[in-house]
Amino acid sequence: MPTDLAMKIGADHLRRDAFLYVRQSSLRQVFENTESTKRQYALRDRAVALGWPIERIHVIDSDLGLSGAQAEGRDGFQHLVTEVAMGHAGIVLGLEVSRLARNNADWHRLLELAALSHTLICDEDGVYDPAHFNDRLLLGLKGTMSEAELHVLKSRLQGGILNKARRGELEIALPVGLVYGPDGRVCLDPDRQIQDTVRLVFDTFRETGSACAVVRRMRAQHILFPRRIARGIGKGEVLWGELDHSRVLEVLHNPRYAGAFVYGRRRTSYNANLKQVQLQLKRENWQVLIRDAHPGYISWEEFERTELALQRNAVGFSTSLRGGAPREGIALLQGRVLCGRCGSRMRVRYDHQEGRQQRPYYCCNEGSVRRAESRNCQWVQGTEIDAAISALLLQTVAPAAIDVALAVQQEIAQRVEQAAALRRTQLQRCRYEAELARRRYVKVDPDNRLVADALEAEWNERLRQLDALQREHERQQQADQTLLDEPSRQRVVDLAQDFPRVWNDPRTSALQRKKMLALMIEDVTLVSGAQVAVHIRWRGGHKQSFTVDKPRPIALVRKTLPQVVQLIDELLQTCTDVEVAKRLNQLGHRNWRGDSFTHKKVRLVRITYGLKSRFQRLRERGMLTSGELAQRFGVCPTTVNHLGQQGILKRHAYDSDHRYLYEPPGDVTFIKGAGSRYGGRPPQLIPVPPTAQGAL
Repeated sequence: MPTDLAMKIGADHLRRDAFLYVRQSSLRQVFENTESTKRQYALRDRAVALGWPIERIHVIDSDLGLSGAQAEGRDGFQHLVTEVAMGHAGIVLGLEVSRLARNNADWHRLLELAALSHTLICDEDGVYDPAHFNDRLLLGLKGTMSEAELHVLKSRLQGGILNKARRGELEIALPVGLVYGPDGRVCLDPDRQIQDTVRLVFDTFRETGSACAVVRRMRAQHILFPRRIARGIGKGEVLWGELDHSRVLEVLHNPRYAGAFVYGRRRTSYNANLKQVQLQLKRENWQVLIRDAHPGYISWEEFERTELALQRNAVGFSTSLRGGAPREGIALLQGRVLCGRCGSRMRVRYDHQEGRQQRPYYCCNEGSVRRAESRNCQWVQGTEIDAAISALLLQTVAPAAIDVALAVQQEIAQRVEQAAALRRTQLQRCRYEAELARRRYVKVDPDNRLVADALEAEWNERLRQLDALQREHERQQQADQTLLDEPSRQRVVDLAQDFPRVWNDPRTSALQRKKMLALMIEDVTLVSGAQVAVHIRWRGGHKQSFTVDKPRPIALVRKTLPQVVQLIDELLQTCTDVEVAKRLNQLGHRNWRGDSFTHKKVRLVRITYGLKSRFQRLRERGMLTSGELAQRFGVCPTTVNHLGQQGILKRHAYDSDHRYLYEPPGDVTFIKGAGSRYGGRPPQLIPVPPTAQGAL
């Protein structure tokens, strides 16, 4: 043993344990580079030769198959650092510095902890004490060279990959629908069902302009989408399942379907938790882009239009996000309204009132969102705006209505036929799988009941799937026939004869109107003032402007007409509230909602406009209540009411059939009559005029 080596290893080091760290960078190296693994395990003999007993030599090999570029995820290395920091390690052994760490930050942290705990470092070349300057300097240089070596290896590999990618010869994973041919070139998948399904996705998006609409339509048609297993058991096999929104976006955003070879669309980065994440790069930052490199499902021009449509459909406040996919709301200009004050896109809001149709509002909340202002920039009711745009649209596009309707009918027929063809392909595949399961069951040895039972169960399951798919196919086929029969076609042609009738037809949904409008109008700018200024930018650059009156405030809408108020004032001279309501209804008057008048509504109008009631008008004419009249003549109110019913006293109704005011009777004397002289009736008071009082 050399003298300097004996001086580095002391009794304190030998009292602590020795730790051997074993690592290979990948699982492939673990299985193929076995000599390197054997050399690392052989360092146990080196530790024994340095004085450590075999039972105190701990081998840490839990990081086999993991890269040393970082300490994250290497549990073995983390355990080694913990033992060194706690002073349990007398020496750390590794074949070379690169086995312990390929990152200078991790390597120098280990050296710092080893220097503080007086732990030695041993590799194939010798033993080093990190507490000594010369040894630490040498270990630092080795760590730097190890990190540089990793960089050189990566650069060499990446350079070769990038050079091959620039020629378009790099074989990378292809999306479903594209495969590598026998000659190594990219071609369309030979499976016709896969081709038709992928084409249907692009055709449906071309028609609807929305990824969500693609998902809804394919799920409604019960059309499955293929997925190829990329790794693991069954690699390369195709599985069929329902389509979801993320998968549609993945297909639409992939330029390989446009026949382009691309490399470097994503970049690997690290988040705050030092986890690797994939970042999407803009097209100008892609490393390689070769157009028309192989056959595709769409053209590059259509791919760019698709990208623009998806960008417009994105939710955001940017002024560039205009003309999104049409939604189900009744607002005709949804996604195409711009604020004439700040230039931002205006949002759509609806008021929901029970029993009434929704009313759209176009509002600009750019100020409240971006600058925390207390009020919105503009708020315009959209009913009158939509009506004006509809009228202008009918004047502009009426001559081309027939061609548009016939084109729509033809497109519907093509879409139905395409979906039916895909369902027939699925049915054919299911029949093949059922027949394959039957042949497997027939060929099995009858004595091997375990295998026969499993194959029989698989055959039965395939038959059940075939039966269910057959019934669904027949049901969907019957439903499609109603769209393609002659009466349906004739109705479309009849409606096409008159475009205004097509536009205003209740069966024409708001979604369809928005799609027709999007073909002709680029955007509409609104400026709210005394009137709403509407500036239209048509497709092709033509501009047109006009103004629309604002809707009246609700206070003015609910206000009763002046002539009705005057009529109520006149009728109250001779009628009660109930009689006034009946008279108004007979004359055909209605309130602001179109409802008939009632005595409560008449009373509300009377109070609102300060009209005198029937009671006040009668009192002003000197009418008396029954109580006042009874007190004047010294009788009870019941007697007065009884005389009023007999017509002896003249009375006037003021509220209902049971509320009256009486005219003063003048100089009248009431006498008490005998019951026996009046037919046995009870005694009562009888008014006697002044001319007859002397005779009495």
